[in-house]
Amino acid sequence: MLMSPEIPIDQARRRARGAVSNQAGRFDLARVEEADGWDIPELRPGIGTEVREEVARSAITFNRSPDLPFDRSLNAYRGCEHGCIYCFARPSHAYLGMSPGLDFETRLVAKPQVAEVLRRELSGKRYRVAPLALGTNTDPYQPVERDRGLTRAVLEVLAEFDHPVAIVTKGAMVERDLDILAPMAAKGLVRVGISVTTLEPGLARRMEPRAPVPARRLEAIRRLTQAGVPVRLMASPMVPALTDHELEAILEAGAEAGADAASGIMLRLPREVSELWQEWLAEHEPGRAARVMARLREMHGGRDYDPRWGHRMRGEGEYARLIAQRFRAAAKRLGLDRAVPPLRCDLFKVPPQKGDQLSLF
Repeated sequence: MLMSPEIPIDQARRRARGAVSNQAGRFDLARVEEADGWDIPELRPGIGTEVREEVARSAITFNRSPDLPFDRSLNAYRGCEHGCIYCFARPSHAYLGMSPGLDFETRLVAKPQVAEVLRRELSGKRYRVAPLALGTNTDPYQPVERDRGLTRAVLEVLAEFDHPVAIVTKGAMVERDLDILAPMAAKGLVRVGISVTTLEPGLARRMEPRAPVPARRLEAIRRLTQAGVPVRLMASPMVPALTDHELEAILEAGAEAGADAASGIMLRLPREVSELWQEWLAEHEPGRAARVMARLREMHGGRDYDPRWGHRMRGEGEYARLIAQRFRAAAKRLGLDRAVPPLRCDLFKVPPQKGDQLSLF
C-alpha cells in the first residue's frame, strides 16, 4: 500500500491550532487518503478535541538524564491542547500511532486512574522518596484538566503523603489548586515553574494558540507567590531571531510578578518537531524563517538539532554564549540567580490505608 502525498489542511479548519499539517507518524506503515471524485469545494467543520482514556499500569516514569534536575515524573495526559508548535513532546504521539502534528493537540489521551495508581506506588515498601515532576511532557493544566481533574487528584495524593512535587505549566488553572499548593508550600514541599516565551500577545497566540496569554501567566505568578507558593520564571524556549530580544524584559516581568528564580532553555527541534516548526515559520513568520533556522543550525553544528547530553538545551557557539551571558547578567541584576532551597523529602509518610490493621501499640 503506497502512502499518498500530504494534503494541506485548510487554514480555517485549524483555527486556534498550532500545527499546520497532520503528517503520519514515523511508525505508520501506510496511510490512505480518499477522494470522492468530485471537484466541488467541500465545507468542513473545524477540528475539535477528542479525549480517549487509557488504563495506567504505572504512574511514575523514571529517567537518568544528566540534563534534568529530577529523576521521576508523572503525566496524567498524552498530547496537549495548548498546541505549542515548538513542543519537544510532539514526537511522543507517534508511539501511539498518531501524528505529532494536529493529532498531538486534538487527539488527547487521559489516564483516569492515575491518582489511584500513584497511591499504590508511593505505598510500596521499595519506594524511596525524591521530588516528583509534573508537566515534563504535557501540561498538567491544559484545558482538558478543567473537566477531568486528574492533576488535582494527583496533588491530593501527594499532599496526603507529604511528597515533594515540582510543577511546570503555562496554565493559569494552577490557581484553582491553591488550597492544596499553599499548605504544601508552607511545608517546603512544592515549587511551580511557569513558562513565558514572549510578552507579545499576538506572537504568543500564534505559537501557543490555546495557552493563556503572557499577561495572564504573569498574573498567575503573582497570585501563587502572594499565597506563599514559590515560583520560577521559565524563559523557555528562547527562539533565536524571534523572541531572543525579549529575554531581559521577560525576566524583569517575572521578577516584578514575584518569581524568586529563573531558568531558560533554547528552542530544540527533535525528530518531527523540526518539520512542523519550519511549516509554522513559512506560514506565520516567512520574513524571519531563514534567519531563525540559520541561528539554530549555528548552535547545533549545522544541524537543526543536536541531541547530545549537555548540548541539546543550550547549544554551543558564539550566539549560544551571548544568550547565556545576557541571561546570567539579567538574572543577577534582578535577584533571580540565587540558589533556591531543595524540596523537603524528610516529611514523607505512608498514611493509613483503608483496610489496614490498627497497631495495638
